[in-house]
Amino acid sequence: MNSSPSTEDLQREITALYRILTDIYGPDRVIFKAGKLGALGDVRSADLSRRLVALQKLVYDDPTLDEAPDPGQYPQVLQEMREALAEILARRSLEDQLEQKVQERMAQKQEEYVADLRAQVLREYSAETPETRRKRERLEELEKRQLRTSVLEILRPKSLEELVGQKAAVESLLAKMASPYPQHILLYGPPGVGKTTAARLALEAAKGRPHAPFGPEAPFVEVDGSTLRWDPREVTNPLLGSVHDPIYQGARHDLAEGGIPEPKLGLVTEATGGVLFIDEIGEMDPLLQNKLLKVLEDKRVTFESSYFDPEDPRVPEYVRRLFQEGAPADFVLIGATTRHPSEISNALRSRCAEIFFDPLTPEDIRGIVEQGAAKLQMAIEDRAAEEIALRALDARKALNVLAEAYALALFASGDQRPALVTMDHVRKALAASRLERETRPLASSEPQVGRVIGLAVQGYWGSALEIEAQAFPAREPGKGRLRFNETAGSMARDSVFTAGTVLRRLTGKDLADYDLHVNVVGGGNIDGPSAGAAILAALYSAMEGRPLRQDTAVTGEISLSGRIQGVGGIPEKIYGARRTGVVRVLLPMGNAADVPGNPPLDVIPVDRAEELLDQLVAEGRFHGV
Repeated sequence: MNSSPSTEDLQREITALYRILTDIYGPDRVIFKAGKLGALGDVRSADLSRRLVALQKLVYDDPTLDEAPDPGQYPQVLQEMREALAEILARRSLEDQLEQKVQERMAQKQEEYVADLRAQVLREYSAETPETRRKRERLEELEKRQLRTSVLEILRPKSLEELVGQKAAVESLLAKMASPYPQHILLYGPPGVGKTTAARLALEAAKGRPHAPFGPEAPFVEVDGSTLRWDPREVTNPLLGSVHDPIYQGARHDLAEGGIPEPKLGLVTEATGGVLFIDEIGEMDPLLQNKLLKVLEDKRVTFESSYFDPEDPRVPEYVRRLFQEGAPADFVLIGATTRHPSEISNALRSRCAEIFFDPLTPEDIRGIVEQGAAKLQMAIEDRAAEEIALRALDARKALNVLAEAYALALFASGDQRPALVTMDHVRKALAASRLERETRPLASSEPQVGRVIGLAVQGYWGSALEIEAQAFPAREPGKGRLRFNETAGSMARDSVFTAGTVLRRLTGKDLADYDLHVNVVGGGNIDGPSAGAAILAALYSAMEGRPLRQDTAVTGEISLSGRIQGVGGIPEKIYGARRTGVVRVLLPMGNAADVPGNPPLDVIPVDRAEELLDQLVAEGRFHGV
């Protein structure tokens, strides 16, 4: 004889049936249904009979079932509810299967309908319309209208031998590119000295070298770094490449229809096997620079998209490969900048060799002008070439003036090709371009009292400073006054006091016994102590009445002990001194190693104030106390 189930067994079975019901409808819907049927309190009741009543209401969806069955009927009631739940499950499963088949059939019919519709439209409709045909004919007509090559294209150097004034830089650049293991390179220098042209021509020259890795079709991809910005949304990235998703960013139509993202290759991939040249690389977004460094290390660029499904059979193989393997980015980076190396990212500098292009001297500019005149098949007067060299600091400006003078000469000759560009043509071209004289001939063969030529540097340009001093006995001893133009800067003013201390030790004279006026002609700002030696010489000359040589320029910091300390920008200062007509430069002994090879004038290192004054005093030698 079978025994009746225990209360615990009934409790477990009722709980299991509740769980099955929750799996079918979900917990939220079961609670909502229980509240609607007035059974929510019984569902949570501790009374087994009330829980069974609530279960009956939920299974049969009948709010009138409120009387609890007798305990002897519990097994029969539970069996009936099991069968009811089984029927619900079977019906639900069948409905799901039917729904799936209906959806599949509808999708298949829709695809067939769209395909038939597309084919019908293509048969009935042509993308070519009378309007588009007219536009195409207009485009073809415009293609036939071509101007002659611009004059600047004719004047641009066609070989490395035509680059003037950059022999050392060009040799270094070509050596690094023609090596079996070419390096990434940073080119420093002022604008208009040939950095971009040198990079392009160096690649062409390297292609013919036996050990160079560049093939005959190696590309030279050029971009301006100041125009490159990193988009944190990765919507577009012309440098590294980007991904156009199929919904918001307009992937190709056939890909977008299938929900497939489209990778767009960037310049780093286009430059593979050749050179990626980034002009003004110092202007690039720092975040984009960091991403570029990663590409330089990996020699590949990767793509990511949440829309990419590697298991989707509709994904084209090239798209799948780009997402799974990335795109090649094996190239030599050449970056050019007019910034100082200290302003360039250390991470970028550590991965690149560095080459410095020198500012052009007047002789270099003159050679460029004469070379350009020969390309235009004409001559230019010596005085005219010299005038351009004195006005222009770089080749680009000089050639622009030459092109303008050529156009004026052509116009004046009645449109006959001119044989000569004269000084008059050049003057008119300079007046039209408002190009001021970039250099002033400060040097002189006549010694002067209280005047000395100092040197400064701004960026890559060296310049000369005319420093004057006048000294008068003070009206009352020990109560002299000092005047100094404040625009020269606080460090230059400090140099005056340092020079006074040195002069007191050397000559026994105190600045306080003089009314002194120190002037930097033109109000130039001296951002540093490098004018200290020049100020010392000007004060000494004014106080002692001894004339100084005016064919010599001076740079260096003066210490309280009278030592001439090292300063920066020596190559730039030497070239700047040459542009003003001096023939000698006095610089600190500590800077002797910074002098470029074959400097364009005499360079004399000095170690102490006494040596400096010996070299500057026009007659005799320095006489101290």
